[in-house]
Amino acid sequence: MDPEFEMTDNKYSHGSAASGGAPVSYTSFNSLDLPGRPQDTRVVVAMSGGVDSSVVAGLLAREGYDVVGMTLQLYDHGEAVHRKGACCAGQDIHDARRVAETLGIPHYVLDYEARFKEAVIDPFAESYADGETPIPCVACNQTVKFADLLTTARQLGAAALATGHYIESRLLDPVTGRRGLFRPLDASRDQSWFLFATTQEQVDYLRFPLGHLPKDRTREIARELGLAVADKHDSQDICFVPQGKYSDIISKLRPDAAEGGDIVHIDGRVLGHHDGIIHYTIGQRRGIGVAAGEPLYVVHLDRDRRRVIVGPREALATHWLYLRDFNWIGDSPFGEIGDQPVPVFAKVRSTRPPAPALLMSRGDDIVVELPQGESGVAPGQACVLYEDDDPRTRVLGGGFIARTGHEEKAEAQLRSLLAQPLGTEFAAGA
Repeated sequence: MDPEFEMTDNKYSHGSAASGGAPVSYTSFNSLDLPGRPQDTRVVVAMSGGVDSSVVAGLLAREGYDVVGMTLQLYDHGEAVHRKGACCAGQDIHDARRVAETLGIPHYVLDYEARFKEAVIDPFAESYADGETPIPCVACNQTVKFADLLTTARQLGAAALATGHYIESRLLDPVTGRRGLFRPLDASRDQSWFLFATTQEQVDYLRFPLGHLPKDRTREIARELGLAVADKHDSQDICFVPQGKYSDIISKLRPDAAEGGDIVHIDGRVLGHHDGIIHYTIGQRRGIGVAAGEPLYVVHLDRDRRRVIVGPREALATHWLYLRDFNWIGDSPFGEIGDQPVPVFAKVRSTRPPAPALLMSRGDDIVVELPQGESGVAPGQACVLYEDDDPRTRVLGGGFIARTGHEEKAEAQLRSLLAQPLGTEFAAGA
């Protein structure tokens, strides 16, 4: 039970500044805020074969829920069958099945390989070839897990779909069943950044029982339940990339993305040659392949001209983010917020804390201003919005970064470079 909840005679009283307003009381018959006894409530658990989702299944089964475990086979596992850090492939499916047998719950494996390739792998390759830094885990949650699997759970008559993500879901309105997402108790396991694209309809149906637990306690519970995966390694972020080499899978799916081009200084000088923009990321310093009298960083990847644009560190500073595929799960509809900038906190990397920001609508653009600036921000990354900087604050949504705005000088230099007709360049060393 979350420490912010108190239970008295089947009633939960919840008051939080983050949820905005006085405490509310509502009747609940089970720990998932669902109307009915656990034994009368079917819950589908997405079981990846790891310790977290296994513990979710175990906890709910122990409480008496009608638990159905589902594991998705997402890709041709190949090298990943016995590779530490893989998920949703050979060994993991076997582990999930073994956990289900231990718990005495039904378990099904769904073959989503074709869907996963269409919705996650192919867009990842396209985005990377375009010079972006995509986040396939968000796309997987957005499509396969929280759309396709959620639909399957509903078809099975489940009242909820539960996962092992470290994020908290709280009931905000007992009349409508509207829920909100909040950062978890264990800040080191915070996965809210990966779940910003979860729609309100999905939020209301999903449950995250581990949001109030530290990871160490999760492993302890796994041992208490006698689960063989109690000490299993956590999965890596990108499950389908063998040995973590992005360029290998991009080269296979998009051979043209490995074509070489020029390494160009932001002031227009051609400094050298590269073997494909897929080998570079925004903010990269080491391994660029050119020597200069100053430290140089990758500032921009110019897909159309196959150029890697480099410059000094100050050229990396980003103050404006233009978002696409924007998702808003705050209280008021985003369209009703008005023209004035809305103070929020923004996070552009999973490992960084949220920083003060301003959210605004400018015509057709959703723009986030970062007054303090941020270095090494790349298109394709996520910008996730929070209510404040409290460790348990509410998630308000976010979007993918379509383009960025830099300091005035760097922005002018980039615009000049990108305005050049295709096929033109400065002479090397000029």
